[in-house]
Amino acid sequence: MLRWALTFLVVAIIAAFLGFGGIAGASAGIAKILFVVFLVVFVISMVMHLLRRA
Repeated sequence: MLRWALTFLVVAIIAAFLGFGGIAGASAGIAKILFVVFLVVFVISMVMHLLRRA
């Protein structure tokens, strides 16, 4: 999931550099959403791991 977020971030940067504002904004928004989802899943995974150990 982090890989997809980074991919959309790169697409957003390239699109912004080339002047495609709409595509850049949409790609940046998708990258932000995927990154937040990745963080939530990561935190849940870490908590579950700690609870299994205890």
